[in-house]
Amino acid sequence: MSFDALGLSKSLIHAVEKQGYSQPTAIQEKAIPTILQGKDVLASAQTGTGKTAGFVLPILQLLGERSQPKNRPVRALILTPTRELAAQVEQSVVDYGAFEHLSSTVIFGGVKQNPQVQQLRRGVDIVIATPGRLLDLVNQGLLNLSRVEILVLDEADRMLDMGFVRDIKKIIQLLPQKRQNLLFSATFSKDIKALAATFLHQPVRIEATPENTTVEKIEQFVYAVDKSRKADLVVHLIKEGDWQQVLIFTRTKHGANRLSEKLEKSGIRSAAIHGNKSQGARTKALAGFKAGQIRVLVATDIAARGLDIPLLPHVINFELPNVAEDYVHRIGRTGRAGATGQAIALVTADEKPLVHAIEKLVDEPLIFDVVAGFEPKEGPSQKTSSKRPQQKPRPKNTRSREPRRRR
Repeated sequence: MSFDALGLSKSLIHAVEKQGYSQPTAIQEKAIPTILQGKDVLASAQTGTGKTAGFVLPILQLLGERSQPKNRPVRALILTPTRELAAQVEQSVVDYGAFEHLSSTVIFGGVKQNPQVQQLRRGVDIVIATPGRLLDLVNQGLLNLSRVEILVLDEADRMLDMGFVRDIKKIIQLLPQKRQNLLFSATFSKDIKALAATFLHQPVRIEATPENTTVEKIEQFVYAVDKSRKADLVVHLIKEGDWQQVLIFTRTKHGANRLSEKLEKSGIRSAAIHGNKSQGARTKALAGFKAGQIRVLVATDIAARGLDIPLLPHVINFELPNVAEDYVHRIGRTGRAGATGQAIALVTADEKPLVHAIEKLVDEPLIFDVVAGFEPKEGPSQKTSSKRPQQKPRPKNTRSREPRRRR
C-alpha cells in the first residue's frame, strides 16, 4: 500500500516523500484512515513501528482542513512521558507539516519556561508536552486548553509507570468534552484499559504487532556474572568486539554515573543520561552519541522509550528491569526497521526471578551462558562458551521507520 491510498493530502504525501518514505508501516495503514474519520483510537504499537507518523499525519490533515480561529488557540494536544520523546514528536510535526500552515511548540520541564510561554502567546495549533510543565503553565494562567479538538496520549503505559495518571486525569478535565481521543501504548495492560475507559468514546482498537513480543531480528545473549564483575565484563565485551555504538541500561541514576565513569577510565568515550541531568546535558549527550562522538550511552529507563537512534547495533541490560515489559522496550531500541541488532543481558543470582518474569512475558526461554574469565561464583550458569556478539557491518540504504532528525 502507498501513502496515496490512505487519504492523505498531496502536500502531506510530498512531505513524507521528502523524508524518504514511500510505503506506510502496519500501524500507519491501520491508524491513519481511522483517525481521518474522526474516530477515537486505542492502539498498541511497539517502538520502531512508525507510530508517531501514524497520528501526526492525520492530525495535520484534520486541522488543516478545518477553519482556523484568528487567535490561534491550541487545537491538538500530544502528551508524552519524557522530554526526549516530546522533542522528537515535535520534530515530526515540523518535518511532516513543512507544507502546512500550522504552528507547533514543545513544552517540558528542565528548561526555562519563558521561550515556551512566548511561543504560546504568538499562537500555536499543536502543543506537544510532558504533563508536569503543561499543568504548571495552566495553573499560572499562561495556557488555555478549552479549544482542544484532538488529544493524544503517546506511550501511555510508560506515563502510568512514571506516576502521571493523576496529572493526565487533571489535564483531561481541562479539555472540552467534545473532542477526538487517541491513545497509543506498547501494551494493553489492565491499567491502560481502565484509563482508556474513562475518556475514549467507542474507540477503534488497533494492534500493529502481537503484544509483548520481542523483535525477531534481535539476537539475544544472556551472561551469568557476579555483580562485582559486571562493569569489567562490559568493558571486555565492548573492547573485544570493537563496538562503536552501545546503549546500556542501568536501574539507577547513580549506577549510570558510576558505569559511565568506569568506561571513561577504561578509555571508552561515554556519557550518562537520566532524570538528574539537565535537559541541555541530555540533549548534548544524545547528539554526541548519534554523531559517533560518544561511543557508549548509559541510561536509566527514561531512555527505554522515545529515543530514536537509527540502526543502533548493541543494547546491554547492565541490570534487568523490575518490570518485565521494560525488557522488551529496552531491547527494542535495536533491530529496528528491518535491521539486525544484538541485545546483551548481564544477570546475577538474585535477578533470577526477573528472568522468569521476562520468559513468561515473551513466551520463550532466555538461554544462559558465561564468558571465559568472568564465571560467576554462584547463580545461573552453563558451560563457558566462546560465542560472542560480534561487531556487524551496518546495513546500507536502510532507514529507521521514524524520520531522521535534523540538527
